[in-house]
Amino acid sequence: MGEREIQRTYRGRATREEDAELDGPERAVVAAVYGQKDDDESRLAEFGALLDTAGAEVVEVVVQHRDRPEPRTYLGKGRLEELQLLVGDLEPNLVAVDGELTAGQQRHLEDRLKKRVVDRTGLILDIFALHASTAEGKLQVELAQLEYSYSRQEGLWQHLERLGGGVGTRGPGETQLESDRRMLRTRMGVLRRRLADVAKSRDVMRSRRLASDAPRIALAGYTNAGKSSLMNALTGAGVSTADALFETLDSTTRALELGPHRVLLSDTVGFVRDLPHELVEAFASTLDEVRDADLILHVADATEHWRTRDEQAAAVERTLDQIGAGDVPRLRVLNKVDACDAEGRADLGHENSDAVLVSARTGEGLDGLRARLLEVARGRLTPVDVLIPYARGELVSSVYASGREIEQEAEPEGTRMRALLPERAAAILLADLRNGSSSAVEHGGRPG
Repeated sequence: MGEREIQRTYRGRATREEDAELDGPERAVVAAVYGQKDDDESRLAEFGALLDTAGAEVVEVVVQHRDRPEPRTYLGKGRLEELQLLVGDLEPNLVAVDGELTAGQQRHLEDRLKKRVVDRTGLILDIFALHASTAEGKLQVELAQLEYSYSRQEGLWQHLERLGGGVGTRGPGETQLESDRRMLRTRMGVLRRRLADVAKSRDVMRSRRLASDAPRIALAGYTNAGKSSLMNALTGAGVSTADALFETLDSTTRALELGPHRVLLSDTVGFVRDLPHELVEAFASTLDEVRDADLILHVADATEHWRTRDEQAAAVERTLDQIGAGDVPRLRVLNKVDACDAEGRADLGHENSDAVLVSARTGEGLDGLRARLLEVARGRLTPVDVLIPYARGELVSSVYASGREIEQEAEPEGTRMRALLPERAAAILLADLRNGSSSAVEHGGRPG
């Protein structure tokens, strides 16, 4: 298996044009093992949305309730026989499993069902391949797919343990499986080096943002909660807002002007239950925008049932912890309140007293959100109240260069300046006054 063949085999669907060649959506039978306390309806609805985004429609569902999947076949004997009969009658294109299959489980299911079997991780990877549009996004997705495939090769394709040699070959040689794994490792090494090169450019831009005095705000939340719509409503960024899961993969950063203040708002990939760790690792550099933020806007869908919304919020929090953003302050934003009736809004406000209720579609609540972001921007600045001697006019200019909410008043001994300054600028100003003038210096008052 050469490198080009590896790329074709594992890259997944690369373009929308290729998908358009299919005659309608693929037909899928869903199989799942849920615990007794799981919300079947919510989980199946989400998995159905994932399949719809990938270009498949659900024709039948088989659910088994048990503490854990059957180690060898995922489903128990009775449910597996039921699934076999359904597959024989309906003749779907694939069987989609709402869970993570071991390589052995996937091989056994495909042997029994004689159909292609895809698990939740494989499905999400496929959707990411479908939506990746930038060079970096495509590299990240391909790397995640290769890592997923590499870890499963032995269990899926035991026939590859045959020797690569033939007649006239003596000694153990190299098995086909080992040869294929070596090719995969080589390709993954190439991808990691390319991503490292791309990351250098991203790091330069990120370093500039980190050096900026503007607070960094990251939008995070469950996929399809409306993060990109909110980003567009606040900044006019023009991010794609199609009604599909994982529509936005690449991070976008835009400046949001709040009167004399500015914040940098970043939109990133949405999260989901059991987001494959291969994707989290592959998109690490993209998710740096979340990890380095001064505040995370945790966007949730106000139209979801409270239990579903809480489960989704927990999934988001787990992922934030996983990427090292667990300690970043949060502000919860409930989007799509325009779709809630008066009673629903009242319940939302009562149950989420610390959240901001907004509608990215109608603009409702956005002024309140801007006010909260303005508090963040002001809170990062240092209030100064200083008397600058008339002989030190250059210091007045420095206040205007970096200050916000500036007030100026002439006094007999000099110019009284009240302003909000970045911490470093405030320290330099005070040091210059102490070292270059015996005039009184005051510090700590807040303008206005």
